[in-house]
Amino acid sequence: MAAAGGLALYLAFPGHDLYWLAVLGPAALALAVRGERARSGAWLGLVLGLVFLVPLLSWTGIYVGAFPWLVLAVFEALYFALLGGALAATSRLPAWPLWAAALWVGAEALRGRQPLGGFPWGRLGFSQADGPFTALAAYGGVPLVSFAVALTGTLLAAGLVGLHRATRRPGERRAGRRGAALALVGALAVPLVAVLAELPLAGSSLTAGGPDRTVAVIQGNVPRAGLDFNAQRRAVLDNHADQTLELAAAVARGEAAQPDLVIWPENSSDIDPYTNADAARVITRAAVAIDAPILVGAVVQLPGEYVANTAIVWDPVTGPGDTYVKRHPVPLAEYVPARPFFRFFSPLVDRVTDFVHGTEVGILDVGGARVGDVICFEVAYDGLVSDVVDAGAGMLVVQTNNATFGYTDESAQQLAMSRLRAVEYGRTVVVAATSGISAVVAPDGSLVQRSELFTADTFVEEIAQRDSSTVAERLGAAPEWVLTALGAGAVLAVAFPALARRRAERGR
Repeated sequence: MAAAGGLALYLAFPGHDLYWLAVLGPAALALAVRGERARSGAWLGLVLGLVFLVPLLSWTGIYVGAFPWLVLAVFEALYFALLGGALAATSRLPAWPLWAAALWVGAEALRGRQPLGGFPWGRLGFSQADGPFTALAAYGGVPLVSFAVALTGTLLAAGLVGLHRATRRPGERRAGRRGAALALVGALAVPLVAVLAELPLAGSSLTAGGPDRTVAVIQGNVPRAGLDFNAQRRAVLDNHADQTLELAAAVARGEAAQPDLVIWPENSSDIDPYTNADAARVITRAAVAIDAPILVGAVVQLPGEYVANTAIVWDPVTGPGDTYVKRHPVPLAEYVPARPFFRFFSPLVDRVTDFVHGTEVGILDVGGARVGDVICFEVAYDGLVSDVVDAGAGMLVVQTNNATFGYTDESAQQLAMSRLRAVEYGRTVVVAATSGISAVVAPDGSLVQRSELFTADTFVEEIAQRDSSTVAERLGAAPEWVLTALGAGAVLAVAFPALARRRAERGR
């Protein structure tokens, strides 16, 4: 049953998009661990975690081999082992479906923070970009969406437990039926409430809610996929410049709107334009032709052997201006902690140049737009996105490079995160990728524009610069902490009496 739950979770995520299966993961694990000891629950949680994460994270090994991918999947599955043990320990408490759902949120909170800043990929909420629970992101962020998915699943499990009592235990038939009915009604009520919660939220309009800015998104494509996607660095830069020049020509012919700002993706210039005059000329030529500032994703050389993953506002007249440096470089991909240790597992770590950690929030003024910028995997981290909205972002931009993951589900999984963020903050989200998937996401999470993988593309859209705030923005991380505290409290409610009994037995 735990293995079936892991498979259901995997199929719920982008790539298979059977989002309605997500509730079966928590349901299956709750049934599998019910009445078991914590140790058995931990093993069952590990089974679910492995069946879920090994295929979900397969894109991490597409070019570096199976070993790093499997190490990551096994390590992340240990959090599900911890979850399974906690679920087993609390499975006999009154109202156990509530505590179980809260424990799912707590496990995701821990996994998204530790170690090395955490890895929040595969949170339940990220499976629901097209699901009935999406609107809850505007009230409590991704944690509330995860809680709703988990609660629906655990209530389904409670309903089955009640039906089992009613059919197998004649003396408990009435109580079993009543408990099953209440649990199943609750399992239907949670998604119904989520659907109704969408009614007062921002709709699919890109232009409602604030002054408009015309935004162009450039996907220039790369010469090839893989770790060497940017071996021809000048070709990647030229691709994005040429795509921008084509847009400028279309504007001159009256076939496209004149943009106020242009968004290029992460790694669109891996040639440092501060030190390479030729790269600077290419970018300036594109900016002058389109007559608008370009937000360029560049790799900037710093003193010593360090580099910075940097977004640069490149004005057609004054050249480079404001910048944002990625605050959360990816461990083992953009920097290597304890390099000698990890070299033991894979010599490919020596291909990684250490990127510095930025310290400033990614808020940039570009062509009259107040842009909240996050780079690539940063969109998965709640705090990094909330910071830019709190700083006054009128729209969100995700600059990303997914070329190193080839034709896998990684890009679609990351796009789903951007769609949840749009709902969470009631903002349009622009995703600019080197090789796809680039997109324009409306404030209700719907896709207005979307590119294909490894295909050059350009979008031009009028986008309102919003200043409204959602309940989720005002509450911040409070829903996650409250739900985590509920789950932890349930574990303590079981642990303290058990410890007291053991001490009493030893004292006899």
